Amino acid sequence: MANTFKNFFLKNATTSLANVYAPTSGTQATVIGMTIGNTTASPITANVIVTSGGASSANHFMVQSATISNGGALVPIGGDQKLVLEFGDYIQVQTSASNSADVILSVLEIT
Repeated sequence: MANTFKNFFLKNATTSLANVYAPTSGTQATVIGMTIGNTTASPITANVIVTSGGASSANHFMVQSATISNGGALVPIGGDQKLVLEFGDYIQVQTSASNSADVILSVLEIT
């Protein structure tokens, strides 16, 4: 089994849910860090949703309507907080304003 550290980026997150990361077939992943940076001059809110794959696919809020001050950042994953994703799972971000945030996700992929 190979272990590979990778970063994934989402530029200009918006009011529609946008996929940030989904493991490919045969890959398990541990998300070790996630930062959402507000790129606007005003406060925004952000949602982080994890969708579990499989027969009973469901959306789960990791963060719901969290406020991010102008020029600030939200770190929903990092430090002691980790998230395990398998094929069929994915993580999405949505913000309260168009083109309002950049997202950086750090992952350890196991193939």
